[in-house]
Amino acid sequence: MTDKKIMTGAEIFVQMLKKENTEAIFGIPGGVLLPVMDALYNSDLRFILTRHEQGATHMADGYARATGKTGVVLVTSGPGATNTVTGIATAYMDSVPVVVFTGQVTSNLIGNDAFQEADITGITRPITKHNYLVKDVTELARVIKEAFYIASTGRQGPVLVDFPKDVATAKTEFQYPENVSIRGYKPNYEGHPGQIKKAAKIISDSCRPIIYAGGGVISSDASEDLVEFANKIKAPVTTTLLGLGCFPQDHPLSLGMIGMHGVGWANHAIMSADLIIGVGARFDDRVTGKVETFAPGAKIIHIDIDPSSVGKSIRVDIPIVGDAKGILKELILQTDKTKDTSRWLEEIKKWKIQHPLRYKEGLKIKPEYVIEQICKIAGQNAIICTEVGQNQMWVAQFYKFKKPRTLISSGGLGTMGYGFPAAIGAKVGCPDKTVFDIAGDGSFQMNIQELATCLSYNIPVKVAILNNGCLGMVRQWQELFYNKHYYASIFNKNPDFAKVAEAYGAVGMRITKKEDVPSAIEKALKIDNTVVMDFVIDETENVFPMVPSGTAITEMIELA
Repeated sequence: MTDKKIMTGAEIFVQMLKKENTEAIFGIPGGVLLPVMDALYNSDLRFILTRHEQGATHMADGYARATGKTGVVLVTSGPGATNTVTGIATAYMDSVPVVVFTGQVTSNLIGNDAFQEADITGITRPITKHNYLVKDVTELARVIKEAFYIASTGRQGPVLVDFPKDVATAKTEFQYPENVSIRGYKPNYEGHPGQIKKAAKIISDSCRPIIYAGGGVISSDASEDLVEFANKIKAPVTTTLLGLGCFPQDHPLSLGMIGMHGVGWANHAIMSADLIIGVGARFDDRVTGKVETFAPGAKIIHIDIDPSSVGKSIRVDIPIVGDAKGILKELILQTDKTKDTSRWLEEIKKWKIQHPLRYKEGLKIKPEYVIEQICKIAGQNAIICTEVGQNQMWVAQFYKFKKPRTLISSGGLGTMGYGFPAAIGAKVGCPDKTVFDIAGDGSFQMNIQELATCLSYNIPVKVAILNNGCLGMVRQWQELFYNKHYYASIFNKNPDFAKVAEAYGAVGMRITKKEDVPSAIEKALKIDNTVVMDFVIDETENVFPMVPSGTAITEMIELA
């Protein structure tokens, strides 16, 4: 250990963040954090004052997904801490490395219902990879080191560190912990050689293989290896929502997204495969549909770094626990593809003809058209963030992603209000890239206050609101399955989003005609400021295809 010096806990906190190469901290201060804020005042760390703690946590999440680095949040005790819960749960469900630091009342008051006290470690235990309550300043440096290590290794995820005000003011000798050794936490990166050998053999003998890739491919930086592997075995590739971008969608073997709102040909292909090679994906319910009917004739290889995810939802013939990148490299070396897949690929081409992805033109602006134009004009280096609902699914269907870390979306938790603050975080992490939030009018209003954060720190994101005057996905389900009983899903009054943007100092646009869509996007890209584009779309437009809940994924409702 080196760098011995007497410091307060607050000063140790600052030094540890520097050691972890923290580029930005997102958060809001409070009384118990004042010693920490004073230490930050004398540092060169960048603190971004958000307008809500949920927004701060989503910003750190978006930063982490866009950069591959660990996002950092700092909030005060009580309501400041509890306001991070939705953001923490979002990161947990999607395996995003975030470290959340929460101030706490002084140690002697813990458990006494003191002002702004909350048991945040207890509250967040089910939705964090690990969490800490630091009661001794001598433990602070080690805990912070461990927090970053746990968040960023194995199956990544959020870690919370709660430390009382007296720990921040107490002094001790600062010793930087060079190494981390945690009993019981030893992530396994190397896949079992015997299992890899078995997988290589079954892949070589497969006539109708399909690769099912998820966000773990992106977390592992294994996208190039996935392309090489798919090319070698001549297998089509379908992805989860969070896997979009891990395999270029202009590649001849790309099938796009699978599942409830996946493309028809991908759903038919996986259900007809004789082998599914799952890589960094969970086989969640939105993908499998009715589990009993999922891929009845297929053997399944499941590659995942999290042993608890393997075989949790579906039967698995060959489980391989480890890092996707290393395992794919081994499979590339060991697989000797002997069976011809050309007939299989021709069959998939027929499904593409039988189940096209399309929408009908109309007098009103179609949301699919807006997304197609953003894709065409913004280019493949843009980062696209989404909210949750119809806007999210239209993006997944009609935006053609070719690179990893270009789609940022809440998958597992499905958090409305996520996309806009996540876009801010992504722009902080990737200032040279264009960042879009494609939003619904319902979702955008959940964290609309973060417009102030954009303008305060000159973070010029672009927002495209697909404004249909309702909670679109709720309305769609009510239309299809609840006799058009549109209860509590239609907004009687929306604000003028362009004027709201202007009130914050951003640029606002309201677009009501199809012919004005491309020029509005082009204009927004030329403006060095946050731009909110309010596209007034056809309020009756639904997301198709759609698999009704509890049915097989080939039982799709498709556009008539």
